[in-house]
Amino acid sequence: MKNSKMILANIAVAVLMFLVFVLSFINNDGVSEPSMFYCTFWSLVPAVIAIGLALITKEVYTSLFLGIIVGSALYSNFSFEGTITHAFNDGIVASVADPYNVGILVFLVILGVLVNLMNKAGGSAAFGRWASSHIKSRAGAQIATIALGVLIFIDDYFNCLTVGSVMRPVSDKSKISRAKLAYLIDATAAPVCIIAPVSSWAAAVSSYVEDGNGLYLFIRAIPFNFYALLTIVMMIFLALTGLDYGPMLKHERNAKEKGDIFSDMKRLAEAAEEKTNPKGTVMDLLLPIIVLITSCIIGMIYSGGFFDGESFINAFSNSDASVGLMLGSAVTLVITMFYYLIRRVMSFKDMTDCLPEGFKSMVPAILILVLAWSLKATTDSLGAKEYVEALVSSSAVGFQSFLPAIVFVIACFLSFSTGTSWGTFGILIPITLGVFPLDDPLGVVCVSACMAGAVCGDHCSPISDTTIMASAGAQCDHVTHVSTQLPYALTAAGVSAVAYVIAGFIPNAVIALPVAVVLMLMTLFVMRKVLRT
Repeated sequence: MKNSKMILANIAVAVLMFLVFVLSFINNDGVSEPSMFYCTFWSLVPAVIAIGLALITKEVYTSLFLGIIVGSALYSNFSFEGTITHAFNDGIVASVADPYNVGILVFLVILGVLVNLMNKAGGSAAFGRWASSHIKSRAGAQIATIALGVLIFIDDYFNCLTVGSVMRPVSDKSKISRAKLAYLIDATAAPVCIIAPVSSWAAAVSSYVEDGNGLYLFIRAIPFNFYALLTIVMMIFLALTGLDYGPMLKHERNAKEKGDIFSDMKRLAEAAEEKTNPKGTVMDLLLPIIVLITSCIIGMIYSGGFFDGESFINAFSNSDASVGLMLGSAVTLVITMFYYLIRRVMSFKDMTDCLPEGFKSMVPAILILVLAWSLKATTDSLGAKEYVEALVSSSAVGFQSFLPAIVFVIACFLSFSTGTSWGTFGILIPITLGVFPLDDPLGVVCVSACMAGAVCGDHCSPISDTTIMASAGAQCDHVTHVSTQLPYALTAAGVSAVAYVIAGFIPNAVIALPVAVVLMLMTLFVMRKVLRT
């Protein structure tokens, strides 16, 4: 059955590529007129194709690239020259050349080198030994992972890679599957950042609100951010009760019963063959992490003008996460290398050998990120944002009490299709504030629904950079992470949608939030009972 599905999927890919190139050769001129597909439903088709193929074929690189080609063909009205030019020049090359994206790629490479250094120095293994003597249960390891994820609320990229680096040895010792670790990392990244007033996400949301009231609105919206809050409740419940379902159940059983944390015995054997440095201590892991956190915070406020006289809050709100994370990680790398030289746990040659090794470890994540950014650029050029904006504006007036739930669903769909939360904020928050005044409680609920839906779609999407980072942080296969996380994310999304219907009629956080938490717990208790009978 599995083979037949794969054969059908491969045939579908081949037919689709054939049709695109046949149509492109029929119209072999450059782009001479605007795309006939601009600002229509077709603007979302490239993302739908990429996501669908990735989930069916389990092969994300080809799926993303095919989505880019289809989008470029639509943009150029199926001109062969226009398709190739738009896919590479306006898509891949433009995405790689973007200064913000370059900063993120440099940050990723340096993080890969740091992780490799900490592993070779024996810090990760030493921390794993220490944790195994203090954390005695699988539940304790999961709660520790959640707690660390909540504490690192500054930025989702930084969260994913840092929590992954620190907690991998602990989760491996506790026989927690890499798929489950990736879920815990992902679920404490964007969902935590979106309810933290001092974070890069708060700064992004605040920038879409005029008159300097962005941070005030963000704080008022936190109690109504049901998806983020319910995701945290759900993680704690899953950790304490041992409830697992969907594809995750198989991975967790393999980890518990066979010790196979990858659900891939060959990969497990390769991991077991890795040698550890007997000179390593817990401090060889903790010091680089502490320096990294401190340096990245300083880097972010530096990029926001803190050392030029701006207040800490203003500097953080105006910070450039790409610049801050890049500078912070670079400083950390230099300090870490000097520290290891002083301790004599590694020679200088061994450390320089970690540079290409660390880069290679991040190549899969970098490749997926570049293709995902290129796909986003393609859908933007087709007017995907404008199409959704027109769709929302046309239906905003007649369903005011149901508008929070409608905004939540639309934000989920848009963020899932494009793989970006911040772009979704930029589209929907101004529309919502145009319908409701800033002091209207229902307007606050709608803004929160936009943020929650954007995070939900980002959490589910295989082309989301945060999802890609979580896979890299846990060193888990990307498609495995997406498929195992999806049922959990959809559970929290379903309860959140119901909660937004209630909040639309009763826009009071004191009532709506406890009701949402009770609904989440009831859903999980019912699922636990049904799955165990």
